[in-house]
Amino acid sequence: MWYVYILKCANGKYYYGCTSDIKERLTRHQNGYVPATKGILPVELKTYITFADKYKAFEFEKYLKSGSGRAFASKRFL
Repeated sequence: MWYVYILKCANGKYYYGCTSDIKERLTRHQNGYVPATKGILPVELKTYITFADKYKAFEFEKYLKSGSGRAFASKRFL
């Protein structure tokens, strides 16, 4: 399974990511091992979406990082 997740960072902004191991990835974020979120800790998991297809998961993550994707996430998930 693949997961697309949304984190709320300490600065109030959201981080979108994709992983096959949500627990391990969240631990890496919280411990400062992910460069993109290292300087904006703590992070809080807001939601995640499960996909059976790796490529669909990465496509959805890419969509969430677009303008319309952020609006969609704001309306549906946050």
